[in-house]
Amino acid sequence: MNPPLKKLSIAGLRWTLGLVVLWESVRFVFSSSTIHHLAKAGFPQWIRQVLGGSEIIAVLLFLVLPVSLVGGYLLLFVFAIAAILHLLHGEFDVGGLIVYAMAVIVCMTHRNDKTTEVPHD
Repeated sequence: MNPPLKKLSIAGLRWTLGLVVLWESVRFVFSSSTIHHLAKAGFPQWIRQVLGGSEIIAVLLFLVLPVSLVGGYLLLFVFAIAAILHLLHGEFDVGGLIVYAMAVIVCMTHRNDKTTEVPHD
């Protein structure tokens, strides 16, 4: 792949993922429908602030290049906790969390990729 295009695509993925997760996290923390959904599922109200707040902090760290690796690991941890909570409550639709986690892993593994590709014969 063309190195400038690769750099642009990874940066685009990181920013797209970061902004989408940030938006979803803010909606999760501040939405009144989330409060009702969590109460109906039997979750304590503090789980919304803790999980959503930690996800917001993690995604902001993920978007800042010098600490993006720390933010990436924190996001993976938050996604894993969220997936476990969903599964424990019989909600098996965790595909979005899995896709987000894989995108984080791709961004983490290519964050300082300075290698050049060898052309194939």
